[in-house]
Amino acid sequence: MAQLYAMVNCFQCTRTSICMSQMSSEHRIQHHVELNLGDKTKEMSSLGLYAMNGGEGPNSYAQNSSYQRGVIDAAKPIIEEEIANKLDLKQLSSSHTKPFRIADFGCSTGHNSFPAIQIITEAIEKKFQTERLSSEIPDFHVFFNDQVMNDFNTLFHSLPPERNYHASGAPGPFHNHILPKASLEFAYSSCALNWLSEVPEAVADRKSTAWNRDKVHSTGAKQEVFEAYSNHYANNIGSFLEGW
Repeated sequence: MAQLYAMVNCFQCTRTSICMSQMSSEHRIQHHVELNLGDKTKEMSSLGLYAMNGGEGPNSYAQNSSYQRGVIDAAKPIIEEEIANKLDLKQLSSSHTKPFRIADFGCSTGHNSFPAIQIITEAIEKKFQTERLSSEIPDFHVFFNDQVMNDFNTLFHSLPPERNYHASGAPGPFHNHILPKASLEFAYSSCALNWLSEVPEAVADRKSTAWNRDKVHSTGAKQEVFEAYSNHYANNIGSFLEGW
């Protein structure tokens, strides 16, 4: 896992995946910032000024994310089984006017997000039907979350016309509380939660024992470097889970 955290360091972003870490730089929006640990790079990372390449062209994320789509296809039976076994309909409001709220953290331009949301909503509908509550199937409200520089225009332009949910955008780093507490019934993320909010300060501090000598990987690094990344990730994921 420490090597994966080093990949985050490489891109200086708040979102990554194993596949995307192997992409050439032309597949990412870099905003003319060099790949280093400078203050300007760190500042832009913390502001969320990085995102997957938008649009639908040859260098877009939509055309270069077949690996991520494979992850969703592989997860389909797992998602369906977990919803069937663990979704407690008794805890949901009996009011038919209250929507069932879902969030996808790391939606990019929706190319892989839409199939995932379809899997989730259909599994929830099946759960209601299985328990003979078809008349109580709620409306679905989906929040699509990604960085503020994400191409939400392409996402909303590409929304499936026959979708069974209402859609909203929720731009901003998911490490922050971008939605009110207790506002979701279902939170989903495919290839995004391994992103760090920023490069750990100790890794970039030349006076620190965890200084990584400006390297963009952690292969062969000292234990202090591994611990810096691991501790930062633990704080990030803890903040994320406590926010919902």
